[in-house]
Amino acid sequence: MPVPSAAPGILPAVSVVHVPFRRPFAPRDPHEAHRAATPLELLFDLVFVVAIASNAAQLHHGISAGHLNIILGYTFGWFAIWWAWMGYTWYASAYDNDDVIFRLLSFVIMSGSLALAAAIPDLVADGQSALGVAGYAIMRLGLVALWLRAAAHDPARRATALTYAAGITVVQLLWIARLWVPESWTLPTFFIGVALELSVPWIAERRRGATPYHPHHIAERYGLLTIIVLGEVILSTVVAIQGAMSATTSESSGGHTAPYTSAAGSGVGLNMLPLVIGGLLIVFSLWWLYFKRDHVDLVEDDSTVFFFGYAHLPVFASIAAVGGILAASVDVVQHASESSDRTIGLLLGACVSVFVLTLAGIHSLRAPSPARVMLEALLVAVVLLALPFIGLSANWGVLAVGLVLSMTVAQHVWVSSRTLRD
Repeated sequence: MPVPSAAPGILPAVSVVHVPFRRPFAPRDPHEAHRAATPLELLFDLVFVVAIASNAAQLHHGISAGHLNIILGYTFGWFAIWWAWMGYTWYASAYDNDDVIFRLLSFVIMSGSLALAAAIPDLVADGQSALGVAGYAIMRLGLVALWLRAAAHDPARRATALTYAAGITVVQLLWIARLWVPESWTLPTFFIGVALELSVPWIAERRRGATPYHPHHIAERYGLLTIIVLGEVILSTVVAIQGAMSATTSESSGGHTAPYTSAAGSGVGLNMLPLVIGGLLIVFSLWWLYFKRDHVDLVEDDSTVFFFGYAHLPVFASIAAVGGILAASVDVVQHASESSDRTIGLLLGACVSVFVLTLAGIHSLRAPSPARVMLEALLVAVVLLALPFIGLSANWGVLAVGLVLSMTVAQHVWVSSRTLRD
């Protein structure tokens, strides 16, 4: 059907979103209907993915080089990424009024994330980076500006907002001062800083009054970041496999015989097949296990909300680490790594076990039988950690992990179906 044209001399109506420079500021309704992630929040997550991918790439290269101390540097990077993301996410759930000021301050925080991403190699290498601290400071002080705005316009929660602003500022000054501590103090001061960072929301929310975050919105935001990190796992693996195939093609065209190469490099493809299938099974299973229950009730309950929020540090970090380890396993299959098949198997099994055990701990908070939930997760973790000792090569080890997780998902489907029938 043709679209009616406007009358002569009359411009057609156009839907234009007007964003005022300063919109009347008020806390959001925690029971607001149809609250969902905004396009700005989706852009925010996308920008943060750059830092996440950079951190995982450093883990990949460190493992391939046989430098397992890279795990500590990876942890440094992940805490900075996760904590900045989490602080903004919870603030926006309570106070996003979507005016120009809010958008600009959000862009400031995103810019800090990009600076942190650029500094990830130095941060991961030795736990210190002036550029990384600068990027983190930009993110955190941008959040301080947002909290000061909340303090000015929400009298009922002014004490909470000012506690956040003061606490974040003090801890950030300590991170900056940490640049000048002796190398022997790098690790202790990192954990001291982490403890102080984690204490700020606890003091602000518990002692001064809770902010009006939206439980459904928060649960969705955490779920979206889980999906994004899973996507990074797929990307890391695909890029590593592409690199391996490209290297094989290059060596073959140069007249050299590359390992695992037959006609047109098909040998490489066959050796990668168990790894590819296993990697996909791992990603699909992690997604299924995370979303096998709704998390809104955990966010709504004051007794579980902090555990839900903080426990996602190992959840997100372990998922992202899987991407780096899968990429490193490609190098092992190609004989282009200093790590062994068993090392790859142990690292992969450990990361997936951390995910399974932490997620079980979260889900057990509202499970009819918490002990059973934890026991099942512990059994899966034991199997995963035992797999490297049966002599599997890296590619078949990845497939074995994928199969174990797939069986875990199948067991959940079977039990939930039986419960529904009963």
